[in-house]
Amino acid sequence: MTPGTGAVAPAPVALAGEGTPATRADWEHAAAAVLRRARRLTDADPDTDVWAALTTTTLDDIAVPPLGTVQDAGAAGPLAAPGRFPYTRGRLATRPAHGWDIRCHLGGLTADATREAALLDLEGGVTSLWLTVGGPLSPGDVGRALEGVLLDLAPVVLDSPADPIGAATALTDLLTARGLTPAPGTNLGADPIGARLRAGSTPTDLAQTLAAVAALAREHGTLAVVVDATAAHDLGASDGQELGYSLAVGATYLRALTAAGWPVDEALALMEFRYAATVEQFATIAKLRAARRLWARVAELSQASPEAAAQRQHAVTSRAMTSTRDPYVNMLRTTVAAFAAGVGGADAVTVLPFDAGLGQPSSLGRRNARNTSSLLVWESHVAAVLDPVGGSYAIERLTDDLAQAAWAEFVRIEGDGGVEASIDDGSLVARIAEVAGRRDDDVAHRRRPITGLSEFPNPGEPVLERAADPTALPVRHYGWAFEQLRDEPVEVPVFLATLGTIAAYTARATFATNLFGAGGVPVVLSGPTDGVESLLAAYDGQPVVCLCGTDAAYAQYGAEAVDALRAAGARWVVLAGRPGPRTVAANLVDDHAAVGVNALTMLRRTREKLA
Repeated sequence: MTPGTGAVAPAPVALAGEGTPATRADWEHAAAAVLRRARRLTDADPDTDVWAALTTTTLDDIAVPPLGTVQDAGAAGPLAAPGRFPYTRGRLATRPAHGWDIRCHLGGLTADATREAALLDLEGGVTSLWLTVGGPLSPGDVGRALEGVLLDLAPVVLDSPADPIGAATALTDLLTARGLTPAPGTNLGADPIGARLRAGSTPTDLAQTLAAVAALAREHGTLAVVVDATAAHDLGASDGQELGYSLAVGATYLRALTAAGWPVDEALALMEFRYAATVEQFATIAKLRAARRLWARVAELSQASPEAAAQRQHAVTSRAMTSTRDPYVNMLRTTVAAFAAGVGGADAVTVLPFDAGLGQPSSLGRRNARNTSSLLVWESHVAAVLDPVGGSYAIERLTDDLAQAAWAEFVRIEGDGGVEASIDDGSLVARIAEVAGRRDDDVAHRRRPITGLSEFPNPGEPVLERAADPTALPVRHYGWAFEQLRDEPVEVPVFLATLGTIAAYTARATFATNLFGAGGVPVVLSGPTDGVESLLAAYDGQPVVCLCGTDAAYAQYGAEAVDALRAAGARWVVLAGRPGPRTVAANLVDDHAAVGVNALTMLRRTREKLA
């Protein structure tokens, strides 16, 4: 009997069957066997080499092992429960009944079009509005744009880079005119540093802006400030840099508010943080968890109460990870990102429409965006559990490592004189650019594949056209270099000289077709051949030829085929695969296409020869 309840205590549940538990050595042995079959390990390599072979490294130089183990959990002991300092496991002790706040973004529209889109989204399941004021929507148009919106039920978060005080005044005047108490979470959205980083604008009077907006927030019971870390993310920042930047900006705003007379707890209560959620779901989950822990530490050092240290988070699906080519794939990316944001404990989640990168999103894009969160919350029940990854050795280690990297970036920025000084002297942007260059190199070598762009392209798909969005933000897309090639396709095809039967050449011909397609280069296949003579019969004088076949076919008559094709007019010969003594000698071909090559460099060479 359980004391004091009169109920019988349930028997413990056995989660594993009878037998000897597997050991670390057992896993290493099994994993090594797979890697030896894949020729990634040799028979002479010890089984323990699987850790080095399978460990990846993030752009923050964090090693991510293939398996989380109890050793990764560290010696700190169990983390505090959700809703408890330092809030790693979540800001709240219980999930709201409605799950997370489903927040849509509205920007670049006239007042009437904004109102129509806002009401449609709210009727379709959105629970708050993120409103960009600028372009065709001036601060004076805010009242008309929000006509019909129940501001006491649906929070509005403003984003007005050019005139934060004007937009905040317009919204608070509207609340006064309607005699409403704003919905909890309403935010006047001042972020002068974020606006400055994006636009490279001249310094503004940060203290004056924050003081004015904070005074309006106090009078009307709203939040005042958004620390928008996506300003760094959109430039190409790593997760650690994004977090470090957010801490530096948050600390700057906190200093300004306390200097203006706000008690530290009240100043903290005015702030919300915005982070990017990407298709790298584990990194996104760890980033949101680390962000709460780090901000709690900043609050602690600022002598705030533990209750005031909880970070309010808004996650938005990454603009940088999306593509304008084959944009429907963006729906898959944003679904994974939204899932990660919800699991990571974000208070509000914005799924950007799949076609937002093309301009004004379509009604289909907006509907799918809002439905993504609704399906995750109400049908998949992702929001039913607080911190479902808590206790995962891999996630806990990644959270710890990312927190260390982010704190180091924060200390670096502070040591350089603060975030404003780091923007002024260019050091912050330079560090971000260095990381973005390393990501570009990964994308070029297809170590970070982008489906529909660098992998599995659909060159014949028409480009979707959308109306321009005058408030669109500058973004360094991960696949920008491939999109640049696709925007200028070539007309002359590469001749795929396929050796042997369809079954023999299909693997390499498919690889080559996808690779050339990723660079806007069409191909034409020779089809099955039984020798050099039949190969020449299919050749039609294309200047670039790509030899596709098995290693055995290459060894049998690859060299003869290369000589014959050159004699027939080929000026540039590419080998699908790696040249060598068992295939085709390197001095016989001009280039090769294989896993691991710099695809962009190879494609640019090919395009030059086709020109």
